[in-house]
Amino acid sequence: MSQVRSAPELDSRRRRRDSDDESGERDLDTRRHRRRSPSSESCSSSGDDDRSRRPRHDESSRRRQRDQSHRRDRGGHDERRRRSPQRRKEPTPPPPLLPEMIPGRTGGIYIPPFRMAQMMREVEDKSSAEYQRLSWDALKKSINGLVNKVNATNVKNIVPELFAENLVRGRGLFCQSCIKSQMASPGFTDVFAALVAVVNTKFPEIGRLLLVRVPQLLAATKFIAHLVNQVVAHELVALELLTVLLENPTDDSVEVAVGFVKECGAMLQDLSPQGLHAIFERFRGILHEGEIDKRVQFLIEGLFAIRKAKFQGFPAIRPELDLVEQEDQFTHEISLEDELDPETNLNVFRGNPNFAEDEKAYENLKRSILGAESSDDEEGSDDSSDEDAEEESDDEEDEEQMEIRDQTETNLINLRRTIYLTIMSSVDFEEAGHKLLKIKLEPGQEMELCIMLLECCSQERTYLRYYGLLGQRFCMINKVYQDNFEKCFVQQYSMIHRLETNKLRNVAKFFAHLLGTDALPWHVLAYIRLTEEDTTSSSRIFIKILFQELSEHLGIRLLNERLNDPNMQDSFDSIFPKDHPKNTRFSINFFTSIGLGGITETLREYLKNMPRLIMQKQKPASSESDSSDSGSGSDSYSSESESSFDESDRKRNKRRKKAYWYWSNSKRLDEPNMQDYFFSIFPRDHPKNTSFSTNFFTSIGLGCITMTMSEIT
Repeated sequence: MSQVRSAPELDSRRRRRDSDDESGERDLDTRRHRRRSPSSESCSSSGDDDRSRRPRHDESSRRRQRDQSHRRDRGGHDERRRRSPQRRKEPTPPPPLLPEMIPGRTGGIYIPPFRMAQMMREVEDKSSAEYQRLSWDALKKSINGLVNKVNATNVKNIVPELFAENLVRGRGLFCQSCIKSQMASPGFTDVFAALVAVVNTKFPEIGRLLLVRVPQLLAATKFIAHLVNQVVAHELVALELLTVLLENPTDDSVEVAVGFVKECGAMLQDLSPQGLHAIFERFRGILHEGEIDKRVQFLIEGLFAIRKAKFQGFPAIRPELDLVEQEDQFTHEISLEDELDPETNLNVFRGNPNFAEDEKAYENLKRSILGAESSDDEEGSDDSSDEDAEEESDDEEDEEQMEIRDQTETNLINLRRTIYLTIMSSVDFEEAGHKLLKIKLEPGQEMELCIMLLECCSQERTYLRYYGLLGQRFCMINKVYQDNFEKCFVQQYSMIHRLETNKLRNVAKFFAHLLGTDALPWHVLAYIRLTEEDTTSSSRIFIKILFQELSEHLGIRLLNERLNDPNMQDSFDSIFPKDHPKNTRFSINFFTSIGLGGITETLREYLKNMPRLIMQKQKPASSESDSSDSGSGSDSYSSESESSFDESDRKRNKRRKKAYWYWSNSKRLDEPNMQDYFFSIFPRDHPKNTSFSTNFFTSIGLGCITMTMSEIT
């Protein structure tokens, strides 16, 4: 009992301790006062210390008195507690564990994904409550993350990832996440509705659960409108909600109803036009009553204007969010008057004794939804280290066998740069050809060399024979380059109107060099059709320069021989057309105007003999008609004479028509071969008719064409 002390003894000890504290404070104040060096401040500081010391002393005395009165009030209860040393030695019980500190609980504590996966691997019993809790938290985070990052552009990519999660187990989490995200971002309401519409096609119970929860929130009416647009909710839900909002109209309820109609009015106009008409009649009645605020009245008037414009600017479904086919849609019909269970218990974790079987069943369901290509996400976590090593080796082999395709065409750009630098840095064409042949070209890249050679040639101020000799060298070495230059000729002529005059001249001289040296076959000229309709000013300049260069290379005589080669006439028919006199004459005039009329002698002769050829074709037909007429004559002389006169008249009219056509297409009226056709214009059967024709042409100023008639007269 020596350890137990009385209350007076303890009080005396506390008083001594307080007095020691006060003396210590005084000594400290004096030491601080002595440290101050300026003597001028000593007086003021001493006065301040005295004033500060007195309140401190008074405060300590008041504190002692208050403690003493408090101890007296507590009485013997405190004394008994001090005298019991056993209670003082008793250890205090540890505080209860917080929910966050319970093993398996992750709520309130951020755990990195790799740590979460490690914790799930460390759990041996996959059916235990601890493992189920970890998987529940992982499912919650995954669903929230997918719903939060969905937008109109990536919704098609989010849907497969969402189906990969266990939506049957996390259907409450999905609905909760959709509602919270929609309320936080109303501008993405149509995106969330499209996501729910896709999920509703495979899991209708999730769509119904969301539809049951949404009407309980007034701020989520926009969500209901877009669910109606996506045909997840029936249109009767929208009409019933509008009826409830407009039954006892207030400023807030009418404003919500106006926004709701703007969102789903286009769909209601198609599905239930009579119901929408009744809603607008109710709006009109509210507007006529005038009991609501002016601002809300303007909103209603704006809604009528939107309806008149057939809801332009407020489409039911945006094209990029129209993801569900009509036959896959599942529509839910609910009523706001029914007692609906939101099933909020699905948002909370609960242990499942059949967890493993349910997970396996959902894996099978996921494969049926996503197809055979979907793989299990957790297979890799269950494999042993040996299997991981084997998979890594297999991946390395697959990477070695993988063919890398350069979609940026970096290699092609580098190849073109190398060809350009080689061409521009070479002294002569032989050096350039030698260097270009050393470049390793893959099959199909020979065309790039031809294109770059032609581009470099077209970029020069004047044509350099260097490019023609280089192209000739490649055409002589390999026939592949010859075929590629043929393709370049066709491409350049088809786009010749895009080239400037300088580039056009260089390209034409380049191909003229290849044709003149037989590096390029002459049948490429078959692509050129020289008619007034098929040519432009650019193509005519190209043909002009091409043939002028060929005449300089070969000479007019050798060029004419080449163009008259019987084996090549099929290729030259398009340049020297014989299908119509108009086209023939255009070709003759074109080559004559560029100083190459000598190559059109054959064409001129053909044009000259064209009427005779036409007559020869028509003679067999006329002889057959004459023989048939002579064989079918009658015995009477009068009938024969009449038929002969009629026949002669018909022949004369036909001859006059033919004569007029040939005269209009001929240049010389004095052509000997054409005189038979001009007898009707320049008659010679009677002097009277001949003098009349001569006087007529003389009176109109064309007497020079009647010189032959004057000699006859």
